[in-house]
Amino acid sequence: MTTSSATSAPRLLLLDGHSLAYRAFYALPAENFNTKSGQTTNAVFGFTSMLINMLRDEQPTHIGVAFDVSRHSFRTDQYADYKAGRQKTPDIFTAQISLIREVLAALGIRTIEKPGYEADDVIATLAGQGRDAGMQVGVVTGDRDAFQLVGDNVTVLYLKRGVSEMDRMTPDKVTERYGVGPDCYRDLAAIVGETSDNLIGVPGVGPKTAAKWIGQYGNLDGVIADVDKIKGKAGENLRAHLADVLRNYELNQLVGDLELPLHPDDLKWQGWDREAVHVLFDTLEFRVLRDRLYQYLEAVEPEAESGFDLAGAAGARRARLAAVRGRHRHRPRRLPGQARPALLRPDRSRVAVPPARVAGRDRGRRPADPRRDGRRRRGRAQPDAARSGHARPVRGHRRRPGAGR
Repeated sequence: MTTSSATSAPRLLLLDGHSLAYRAFYALPAENFNTKSGQTTNAVFGFTSMLINMLRDEQPTHIGVAFDVSRHSFRTDQYADYKAGRQKTPDIFTAQISLIREVLAALGIRTIEKPGYEADDVIATLAGQGRDAGMQVGVVTGDRDAFQLVGDNVTVLYLKRGVSEMDRMTPDKVTERYGVGPDCYRDLAAIVGETSDNLIGVPGVGPKTAAKWIGQYGNLDGVIADVDKIKGKAGENLRAHLADVLRNYELNQLVGDLELPLHPDDLKWQGWDREAVHVLFDTLEFRVLRDRLYQYLEAVEPEAESGFDLAGAAGARRARLAAVRGRHRHRPRRLPGQARPALLRPDRSRVAVPPARVAGRDRGRRPADPRRDGRRRRGRAQPDAARSGHARPVRGHRRRPGAGR
């Protein structure tokens, strides 16, 4: 999905909010991420870290995050045991979802949800709309059902471990891994099942066998039409669990025609609110992530559109930053032996520390005034020259009559 050409198509990035937050929550030990007030932040930290990487690497022009409203959906109406058996959501995780939404709001990223449907369905709808509008679409998720969305203009960034390791799933990558293309992945998943959704597949049949059947008979419809021709124990199990396969096929389909309050054009990323980020990251004690924001988002922040009031925007920005300058100034961490770094201000301008000021502070006294020092030296000859009888004035000052005598 990444491209740098100024004439390239708009780039739409869609993220599965709950899926990514869950992975962050279980990837980072909760006991290592607590603020002084006692708020656990491991899911927020992991999610935000991943998000910064996505903004840096994918450089989207449009971005949105989809969330589940609840566990209830039309799928649970059709199959009461859908996703049954999952552990109750920990309270310390639930409390962090609102904080993640605050981070997204500070970064200027919009969120979308639809009662009765899952985040996958919201993403499928927006991905299809973006693709049809000529956008390059990237979907960030830990759910394999999204592989059925993969196409020439849709790439799935599948998180395979935590929130740092991911696979870029293209049509060729899906075919290489599963033996079928994205158009038949739903068929394969119906036969194999999905344990995380409590969708039981055919016993003893894995992706390789299912891909073999689909390749031989064309698709799931062909497999069902010739089910009596499939021999052996696997064929017997398929016939015995055919109802489960058909049920799985109905439930794992992503709904791509939802009526949503937002469309891809509404997800244009206008940049982030620095003051809101300062305040929120101070509260969450995300000093390292704040440094990364300064380092990475400078390059990916969208430019102003034509006709935008640059003078007014600059004035508003200066006024907004004036309220936080000083309160939120911080110094980047430096390594032992490294030169003293410059101060990093909210407007991200680098201001060198004057050497005289640093020396004076280090000695615990007021820095010397160069003008007073110059007056003391004015007309004073260098010692060696005075002893030789050929006195020379200090460079930069005019020689006075009688100097060196």
